[in-house]
Amino acid sequence: MSQSPPPPADVTGQLAEQLLLLTRRIHHAQKHHFKPLGITPAQSRLLRTLERHEEPPRMADLAERLGVVPRAVTTHVDALEEHGLVRRVPDPANRRVTRIETTEAGRTALAELHRARLAAAADVLKPLSEQQREKLLGLIAPLVGTPGRPC
Repeated sequence: MSQSPPPPADVTGQLAEQLLLLTRRIHHAQKHHFKPLGITPAQSRLLRTLERHEEPPRMADLAERLGVVPRAVTTHVDALEEHGLVRRVPDPANRRVTRIETTEAGRTALAELHRARLAAAADVLKPLSEQQREKLLGLIAPLVGTPGRPC
C-alpha cells in the first residue's frame, strides 16, 4: 500500500522550517567570515544600504530603508564611526540635519565584506552543484522579489 503525498500545508510547513534553518545557517556563516573584519552582519547591512543611496542619507532614511527603529541605526552608526568606516556630515541645505556617509575605509571594508559574504555563501552552498545552485536561484528570486541581486 503506497502512501499518498503529504497535504500542501505539511509541505509548506516543512519548507518554512527549512528556510528558517537555512537563514540561520547563512547568518552564522556570515558572522564567522565577518568576525576578522570586526563588523557584524547588521553593520554590514547598514554599510551596503548607505552605498545604495545617491546622496548621504539621514538616520531616519536609513531606519526606514532597513525596517528598524532609529535608535538601532544610531547604535550601528556609532560603532561604524568609531572604526572610521562612516562619518556624520551636516546637510548642506539644512545644517540642523545630519547625514551619514561612507569613508574611504568604509568603501574598502565593503569590498572585504563582499568577499566575506561570497565565502560564507560558498560554505553554505558547498553541497550543491552549479546546476543545482542555478535552479535554486531561479526558485528563490520570485520569493524575494529581485532578479538575483549580487551579494
